[in-house]
Amino acid sequence: MTTAPGWPARLTDDGVTLRPLVGADAQAWREVRQRNGDWLKQWDATVPPGATSAGGSYAQVVRRLRKLARQGQSMPFAIEVDGRFVGQVTVNNIVRGSAQFASLGYWLDRSVAGRGIMPTAVAMVIDHCFTTAGLHRIEVCVRPENTNSLRVVEKLGLHEVGYAPRFLHINGDWRDHRIFAVTVEDCPGGMLARLSS
Repeated sequence: MTTAPGWPARLTDDGVTLRPLVGADAQAWREVRQRNGDWLKQWDATVPPGATSAGGSYAQVVRRLRKLARQGQSMPFAIEVDGRFVGQVTVNNIVRGSAQFASLGYWLDRSVAGRGIMPTAVAMVIDHCFTTAGLHRIEVCVRPENTNSLRVVEKLGLHEVGYAPRFLHINGDWRDHRIFAVTVEDCPGGMLARLSS
């Protein structure tokens, strides 16, 4: 089995554990997604009419993400709190060469929102990307209406670097996004340290 820089990985801090998303997460993943369906629907990417879907069953999605991870193009982390699956952080679109760049997406069970779990998880992933995985820049794109996600990037001190009109197809239409980014030079002491200061 081929491994990519920084993958697989297990990260832990302050009661939050990140580990590779696996097939055995299927039941917990479905339960959390179903229970949070209305809440997540307004932020989840959708496939525009006429486009080809990369989705499918949970097993197909995990197989695709694991293949991308082995190829060094993704890092799909499950989030656990007290041993319970509560969400996901995925490093996507990893570009090596002269860019050393990736984008980051995340979602969380509403029942544990507001407890600092997502800022901690995102900070751990960014630190991992900048150290073990050797990346230089991480980007997070957020819908202007998504106050919870905006709060995450605000807590982490990510810089807003742009605005992308009709950037991503979400909940049946093309949606604008605010673009935030951070580089290694922006947080020399690490993102977790910045979060806790």
